[in-house]
Amino acid sequence: MTAEEKVAKITEAADDMKAESIETLDVRNKSSIAEFFIVCSGTSDRHIDAIAERVAEKLAISKIKPLRTEGERTGWVLQDYGDVLFHVMKEEQRQFYDLETLWKNMSVNPNIL
Repeated sequence: MTAEEKVAKITEAADDMKAESIETLDVRNKSSIAEFFIVCSGTSDRHIDAIAERVAEKLAISKIKPLRTEGERTGWVLQDYGDVLFHVMKEEQRQFYDLETLWKNMSVNPNIL
């Protein structure tokens, strides 16, 4: 499955669970750790965990499992699908870390091109 197909499945599953402000960041020319980051918000720890569980279930249907999952029941869950990193967090944490601005403003890495 391509990174773009993973992005589509992840965003669809997150949207099904009423994740808020789903944003996809293309980091292919900025980072060697992934091609895309998906960032969204949940309203509570329970909502965040439910979103992450639904995403994992949706991708498991296609026999894709996260390489690792971190942060369950902490207000920020990260699922690493290799070429796609999925972040779901409380709005307060999302604003504090502001991953979207960080990665949008990061310069292109010439060693990746």
